[in-house]
Amino acid sequence: MTGKAGSRGEPGQIGETAGEGRSDLVRSFVEIERAYEATLSGWIRAVDLRDHETEGHSRRVTELTVELARAFGLSGEALVNVRRGALLHDVGKMALPDRVLLKPGPLDAEERELVHRHPEFAREMLSGIDFLSPALPIPVAHHERWDGTGYPRGLAGEEIPFEARLFAVVDVWDALRFDRAYRAGWPAERVAEHLRAESGTAFEPRVVEAFLRLLVERGDLPG
Repeated sequence: MTGKAGSRGEPGQIGETAGEGRSDLVRSFVEIERAYEATLSGWIRAVDLRDHETEGHSRRVTELTVELARAFGLSGEALVNVRRGALLHDVGKMALPDRVLLKPGPLDAEERELVHRHPEFAREMLSGIDFLSPALPIPVAHHERWDGTGYPRGLAGEEIPFEARLFAVVDVWDALRFDRAYRAGWPAERVAEHLRAESGTAFEPRVVEAFLRLLVERGDLPG
């Protein structure tokens, strides 16, 4: 009887085995998360290498969008998906030909139509990747406008995913604040005035208000 009981393992041994199993599971999860982050970093680097003019843009807008999302009470997995979506917001541009993406002058009508398809290209690229599917709202909908005149689907108001409504304001702030080949970056106060002017047209008003408060708190905009 004693030998049979021993063959099933002592309670302490069973506990140790279970503990080792949990540790292995945690290690595997951490390794998977690191692989995810490495994949994201590689894609963002690829976008930056193709379009030097916007290098650093993705990192900056991601930081600000995550802060703005926190201000609205987002946390946990929702915040993770906001971060991933913000990082990948322009990944669809990888599908654009260089003659369009890198064109130094104004785009013609056909080229603009192609650029307007980059959110759909992002959907095609990311929708089959399980861990990125929850991050799709920002890459797919960040060019929609509050009044329904945006693209690619002409969504209006609360039809636009909340994460994309947050990101849209941050994206325009960063695009105007920093230098581009065709113009110098605007002063912070001028960009703030532009955001206020577009509140209720391009952007959700409460998001604009919250974002400008955040900028003041960060010291990026005079109070």
